[in-house]
Amino acid sequence: MTTSRDVPAFFVYGEPSRALDVGFLHVETVMERKSLHFGRVAPHKHPLMGQLTYWFKGAGRYQIEDRTWNFSAPAISFVPSNVVHGFEVDEQSDAIVVSISDDLLRAMASQVDLSLTEPVLLSGEADAPGFSRIGALLYMVMDEYRGGAAASERVMAGLIGVVLSLMARLGGTVGFEAAAPVVALGLELRRAIDRHYREDWAVGRYVETLATTPHLLDKAARTVFGQTVKDMVLERRLLEAKRLLRFTIRPMEDIGREIGFEDPAYFSRFFRKRTGASPTDWRRQNSEAAGAG
Repeated sequence: MTTSRDVPAFFVYGEPSRALDVGFLHVETVMERKSLHFGRVAPHKHPLMGQLTYWFKGAGRYQIEDRTWNFSAPAISFVPSNVVHGFEVDEQSDAIVVSISDDLLRAMASQVDLSLTEPVLLSGEADAPGFSRIGALLYMVMDEYRGGAAASERVMAGLIGVVLSLMARLGGTVGFEAAAPVVALGLELRRAIDRHYREDWAVGRYVETLATTPHLLDKAARTVFGQTVKDMVLERRLLEAKRLLRFTIRPMEDIGREIGFEDPAYFSRFFRKRTGASPTDWRRQNSEAAGAG
């Protein structure tokens, strides 16, 4: 069985994993990277983003964790971050790949009908209403993205949200669950952190909530996310701070309290230690995006 420990982690396929901007989106076709994979994409994972892959022509074999499917176009998959996946396709195949940062997926989660914590693979007929709509929407996403500076993150996020909800309508809420227990526990931990990171829980509280042991929870955090439980909580608080700094005009003290820091000086030290800049300087450097929000 393939595990997250055995496979490489990428930004987009073939490029080393790196930090992502808040609200990150990336759109390209599979065959734009043909010179790297020649149709055989080895099992890999993306630590900080999920991916939608819409196969609009061709056929092949798809792997998610330890399960494999033969498929033919049209087909669409959603793979959350840190879930192992790969594929082999013939030279006539191609797909639109939309990479979506975890923070943007979290913001979308309450507005779409598809679970964004479990992988999904669906196939159908090209003239079926659901797949024809999905195809049209993702071509619009790609065209918008290729508009460069004129591209609108809000328009793309809205279109992607509709695609995810259409996937749920086609049956995407039923079926596959991550097979490896360590992966399942890691995803449960991330969901628990999303709910409680503001509350400054000790690691033991997460152990109790998830009905596990300190050893198993630490193993899940390190295996799936490459971090300790404590670092996962701190990174989630940092992510929320960046989002509020970028997209709101709230004062620093309010933002610090929002993510669980009652002492503004402590919040500033925490932020500087993890980013190299004070909250004020970071907001100034991202002022264009903050103004758009």
